[in-house]
Amino acid sequence: MALRVGVVGGGQLARMMVPAAVELGLDIRVLAEGPGMSAAIAATAEGDHRDAATVLAFARDVDVLTFDHEHVPQDVLRTLVDAGVAVHPGPDALAVAQDKIVMRTRLTALGVPVPDWAVVHDAAELRTFLDEHGGRAVVKTPRGGYDGKGVRVVHDPSDVDDWFLAVAESASEQALLVEELVPFTRELAQSVARRPSGQVVAWPLVETVQRDGVCAEVIAPAPASAGRLADEAESLAVRIAEELGVTGVLAVELFQTDDERILVNELAMRPHNTGHWSIDGATTSQFEQHLRAVLDLPLGATGMHAPAAVMVNVLGGPADGDLAARYPAALEAFPEAKYHFYGKDPRPGRKVGHVTVVGQDVDDVVYRARAAAAHFDD
Repeated sequence: MALRVGVVGGGQLARMMVPAAVELGLDIRVLAEGPGMSAAIAATAEGDHRDAATVLAFARDVDVLTFDHEHVPQDVLRTLVDAGVAVHPGPDALAVAQDKIVMRTRLTALGVPVPDWAVVHDAAELRTFLDEHGGRAVVKTPRGGYDGKGVRVVHDPSDVDDWFLAVAESASEQALLVEELVPFTRELAQSVARRPSGQVVAWPLVETVQRDGVCAEVIAPAPASAGRLADEAESLAVRIAEELGVTGVLAVELFQTDDERILVNELAMRPHNTGHWSIDGATTSQFEQHLRAVLDLPLGATGMHAPAAVMVNVLGGPADGDLAARYPAALEAFPEAKYHFYGKDPRPGRKVGHVTVVGQDVDDVVYRARAAAAHFDD
């Protein structure tokens, strides 16, 4: 009988687990939020991930439960564990990824380098932080922010008056997180995978390019990163995975500062946009590795197929018509590119797919990946 993996959430991450599951001979099942989700091809149930009874009923027919996102509430996760469900990553680890204040508190306690930060409950506390940090800072909502949402660069407390009002009216959110505006030279990401029995593997450190708070490009390996920088990033990510007890893929987003330090910005305990290049560029993709890890199977090699791999996101898609209409020209112009689309309708700013190119020369690979992706933008 095939091993059964249940995935909560029907987005593109669950969708990209499907080919890896098929290759491994796994029975993959998805609890989708509703019809028409990216992972509809594997959706065996629909329902609310916030409802314990719904998730528990889904989980009873699988050997291990994992996630397309980090939004399953802690009380639901605890109910699953109490019922004997194998949940990976578990509630304690996911709590750190679900709340940015918890994340900063735990990482600071572990001695992990992070931006200077504080918890602020009102405008007066934010004003004090701004005055101590040159009059500019980054304010984040503790929960729910992604792709630039829930993050603002502020010069005055009034820039987040609406967020303070929401905090005052909320029964769950009690404060905001404020951080120094880090003087960074570039953004990096280090992905690792850990299985419950303790084995950990790491992919090469990558450089990420953000546009309007959204990841636009990923270059693997990060240029000029061999040696101390790559070693430090890998060591840091492995330590975080081990200390927090993460099972599955962990993506650690990093700032490289102008004085050559690296600081941890965010954590994601699942396959992550910064690791999509691994589908075509690494011996074992992050999706296959995640499935291996949550099932406590030996992890795969993470070496690259070529000296360079570049992934470019297709953001928004064409203003008129659908993506399929653009296939002939793109596939003819760049037959070496690998195209991945998520079954989503085009919409401004939406991640509807990505393109990956691998090759010998990083500048050439960057050019070809960008040009291939440009066929799907207006």
